[in-house]
Amino acid sequence: MKDETKIVVAGRSPETNFGIVNAPVYHASTVLYSSLSELQKAHKDRAEGKQVVTYGRMGTPTTWSLENAVAELEGGYRTQVFPSGLAACAHAIQTFVQAGDHILVTDSVYNPTRQYCDHMLKKFGVETTYYDPLIGSSISELIQPNTKVVFTESPGSQTFEMQDIPAIAEAAHKAGAVVLMDNTWASPLYYKPFEHGVDVSIQAGTKYIVGHSDVMIGTVTTTKEHWPALQACANIMGQTAGPDDVYLAQRGLRTLSVRLKQHMENAIKVAEWLKGRPEVHSVLHPALEDHPGHDLWKRDFLGASGLFSFRLNACSRDAIAAFMDDLELFGMGYSWGGYESLIIYADPSSYRTATKWDNTNPLLRLHIGLEDTDDLIADLSAGFERLNKLK
Repeated sequence: MKDETKIVVAGRSPETNFGIVNAPVYHASTVLYSSLSELQKAHKDRAEGKQVVTYGRMGTPTTWSLENAVAELEGGYRTQVFPSGLAACAHAIQTFVQAGDHILVTDSVYNPTRQYCDHMLKKFGVETTYYDPLIGSSISELIQPNTKVVFTESPGSQTFEMQDIPAIAEAAHKAGAVVLMDNTWASPLYYKPFEHGVDVSIQAGTKYIVGHSDVMIGTVTTTKEHWPALQACANIMGQTAGPDDVYLAQRGLRTLSVRLKQHMENAIKVAEWLKGRPEVHSVLHPALEDHPGHDLWKRDFLGASGLFSFRLNACSRDAIAAFMDDLELFGMGYSWGGYESLIIYADPSSYRTATKWDNTNPLLRLHIGLEDTDDLIADLSAGFERLNKLK
């Protein structure tokens, strides 16, 4: 089946839910058994990896509906849901490390993941080295005997460098390291991580899976080899997601294909328009032919999402504020993936360590929503008029 069809049918089981199209919300903690034999069989089946209801935290038909659909779309073996994207990133890393280990993380990584590495992992004796996202196969020079994980994210969600994931994965696997990827930007529709050497794929389902800016959820999908370790870590740490959030994510997933196509179309149109503005230094969108990573995007990706950045020509903070503060259709907020357009100011030089980021040209990140692009462009045009009065 094509992905557009999988989006609609994957993970559904109407025949076991009284004909209900989407698995209903199961609010459950305690599960009762009619006999000792039934209780013991349920726990035996659970230990063998079967999807059996034993306790609310261990999964219900609501949970499995989402997990099975995501796993099928990503091309992985199984998926575990988490209460947020950061929880998914943190536990995916934690699954494969212990005190004394070393991990490699892209310097363009989602900043909360960096904070987790710099504080929590360090506290427990795991060393993190950040690498240039453009390093490709040369990452082998940074791999140490105790390197257990290589954590990738392509493109970076603020600076949009494209990584050569197959080359990085090949080097990592030669050294026995597990390759993790934050695949939130492209979603499982526009990037197939397991076809490019990734072992563990992570998504902040809060973004495009949910699609409506009203749910926090994360997913981690693995190969068959790495599934037992991930599931055991999640269960031991008590990680799951609430049934109402899972249900809303399951519902959002069904329209992901049509939404993402529109996000991509709208974003490319706005990005191309920004390229022609005299106030703009550069546009950081991998689908544009002049982006440094465009060839990698074209080789490995099936599409693009609505998230990209652009850099202004040097100007004052007051000019940036004049541009942003009175935008009517772009909200200022630290998320993306919903139906609405968003804008934030970011200074990557404040956190980059393996590579130097020159913030002379201020960076603004846009998420292009589902509004009419002519209206969005008009809103940005008015913003540039305000900026020009103060720069």
